[in-house]
Amino acid sequence: MSCLLKEQQGQVLLVTLNRPDLRNPISEPDMIEAIERMCFDVQADLSISVVIITGAGKGFSSGGNVKHMQDKSGMFVGDTETLAENYRQGIQRIPRAIFNLDVPVIAAVNGAAIGAGCDLAMMADIRIASDKACFAESFIKLGIIPGDGGAWFLPRVAGYERAAEMAFTGDVVSAEQALAWGLVSRVVEHDRLLDVAFELAGRIAKNPPLTIRETKRLLRQGRSASLDELLETSAQVQARMHHTQDHKEAVDAFLAKRAPSFQGK
Repeated sequence: MSCLLKEQQGQVLLVTLNRPDLRNPISEPDMIEAIERMCFDVQADLSISVVIITGAGKGFSSGGNVKHMQDKSGMFVGDTETLAENYRQGIQRIPRAIFNLDVPVIAAVNGAAIGAGCDLAMMADIRIASDKACFAESFIKLGIIPGDGGAWFLPRVAGYERAAEMAFTGDVVSAEQALAWGLVSRVVEHDRLLDVAFELAGRIAKNPPLTIRETKRLLRQGRSASLDELLETSAQVQARMHHTQDHKEAVDAFLAKRAPSFQGK
């Protein structure tokens, strides 16, 4: 059984973490490889404009395999330097792959997102939560820290103070509290979660594929660039966009009051 299920519907790729019996941990080598490979494949495929990530079963993701922590097995085996390298060559590949993906990612959080599972949700561009979802930056409860980049992603989503409260306490945050804190953009009835995610993905995917990707690149650069740097990059990208076929089609369709047909060129 594949640990990661993929189903493309039009220009939207639904990706399902598929270890429901363990609440979809992401610390195993096959899951890490599958997520990284999915990102690389999507990056090269202009037929995909949006990725939705969700979990099979009742949970979104339990993060790391706590049983392996107890047994000192899997990625949790070895001396200090070996463990550090296990993180570098293991689970830390996931935030790099998702961060460098130019296609927008929607996390459809169907249940508990715990530890690295919470961080995985924070790696997405947009989060929609089921009313059965919850979130916990729970590493401190196990005497460890967010080793997968959570200390970088969470404050950028929730702000420093909310991120600090979650990381210092490890407490569980309900879907409603997550909405109030800005962790998610909306909370929906559990049975409507994927319908709502696909509706949003469809509204994104209606736009020119190249422009979607360039817009995400600019938003990503804007996290760290100065205004002058971002303005210069924007000028260069905008000049390229003006010479695309999709820009001409968008303008022609707008003036003709018809639906555009984009080719990703």
